[in-house]
Amino acid sequence: MSFVSTNFLIFLFAAVAGYYLIPKKAQWMWLLLFSYLFYLSAGIEILFYLVFATLVTYGAGIGIEKTEKKKRVMLAAVLLDFGMLAFVKYFNFAVENLNALFGLGIAERNLLLPLGISFYTFQSVGYVIDVYRGKVKAEKNPFRFALFVSFFPQLLQGPIGRFDRLAGELYAQRSFSLLRMERGLQRMLWGYFKKMVLADRLSVTVNLIFSNYQQYSGWINVIGVLCYSIQLYADFSGGMDVVIGVAEMFGISMDENFKRPYFSRSISEFWHRWHITLGTWMKDYIFYPLSLSRGMKKFEKFAKKKFGKKTGRILPVCIANIVIFLVVGIWHGPAWKYICYGLFNGVIIAFSNLMAPAYKKGLAALHVPVQSWWWKGFQMLRTFVIVNISWFFDMGIDVKAALTMMRTTFQNVSLQPFRDGTLTCLGLDRENIVVVLFGCLIVFVVSVLQERGVKIRESLSEKNWLLRWIVYGLLVLALPLLGETGPIGGFIYAQF
Repeated sequence: MSFVSTNFLIFLFAAVAGYYLIPKKAQWMWLLLFSYLFYLSAGIEILFYLVFATLVTYGAGIGIEKTEKKKRVMLAAVLLDFGMLAFVKYFNFAVENLNALFGLGIAERNLLLPLGISFYTFQSVGYVIDVYRGKVKAEKNPFRFALFVSFFPQLLQGPIGRFDRLAGELYAQRSFSLLRMERGLQRMLWGYFKKMVLADRLSVTVNLIFSNYQQYSGWINVIGVLCYSIQLYADFSGGMDVVIGVAEMFGISMDENFKRPYFSRSISEFWHRWHITLGTWMKDYIFYPLSLSRGMKKFEKFAKKKFGKKTGRILPVCIANIVIFLVVGIWHGPAWKYICYGLFNGVIIAFSNLMAPAYKKGLAALHVPVQSWWWKGFQMLRTFVIVNISWFFDMGIDVKAALTMMRTTFQNVSLQPFRDGTLTCLGLDRENIVVVLFGCLIVFVVSVLQERGVKIRESLSEKNWLLRWIVYGLLVLALPLLGETGPIGGFIYAQF
């Protein structure tokens, strides 16, 4: 059931209405019921995977607290959860590569990839590790725990929740609040605006250019990757707005997943602002355990003797970052292009860490005013360019296509496409291009205000009720008037 559908709005109305009409002590059970109904709408056959992850994780949490072999129970649960994910998502990819390398002739399987499996698997594994570390107490009620794994707004594309943060939100008893409804609707409308006005409209141009990459070069490639950059941000952050808005209607506060990433001044900062909950998950459950492991400590001692104290201290961090982004690439999907996408980011961050001391000395020697507006602007532009280079791997058909597009971007570079009408032959006519530019301007202005600390939602809530609802009305009208009139696609990250 797509979040951008009439069926979902009807489903949401029934879920919210019932939530506040039934006895408060049963509210969490109502959420569990509707969460499973939501998942069942995609087909009963994929319910097995959700139930499997829930039972394994629930049992492991109880087992860790009752046995002395805590580490074994934790590792068993992690292997089972990730094993299920690896099987359904990566089995055919592994078979394809093994057959190509060794000519084994292993048959591929027709496996169904359950919706949102990466998100609820990572959330479940995080819970097991937190119980093992003693950070949280195991949930004794299996149905309450099932709600934590399956809460329907976050099921398809996150954010990846933590039990200590989310459990209290899910199980609390609440009374109806008109302000809460208003603020939830406010957030949803903003998400739908980004999704329908920008993301779905730009998908036409993006798909055309990336699917026919052999035909294009120069500025057309630049236009294609810039359109994808806007599409992906509008789609993913718009989806998060809808998720957080829906949860807010139930009084549930979810973690933010975006913080204006295109204002980042480094790739490392970009990943602290983009898909925040995935980044913090990787940091807490892979980066720290790896960088603090015995093997890494031994390597650090070796590196200090071989390369000096400063470099020796930085090298383990560099390796851990590369491993982290290799995992991030694999998480995105079973394709070499995603592995290259992850390694591209990891190598750049590792290299930046390694060169940071020399970089700092160079800036000081050149008397560069690092706090000046123009230097910060240069850093943002530099980071934006590097991020867009990485999008070639993310959106390209495969690694070969991505590398070809990178190469041909520097061929046939001329202003001819801006003069001969080529731009209007890329899936969008002049009117649609104007709508895209108008939508980008609105998103940019809002982002600048937020970056400067202006709390737009809070400020709007304090305005006269008539003014508030005029703004909401304009947003509602903008969706059918400016939104993409063709078939509305699902959210991109739901495929993960």
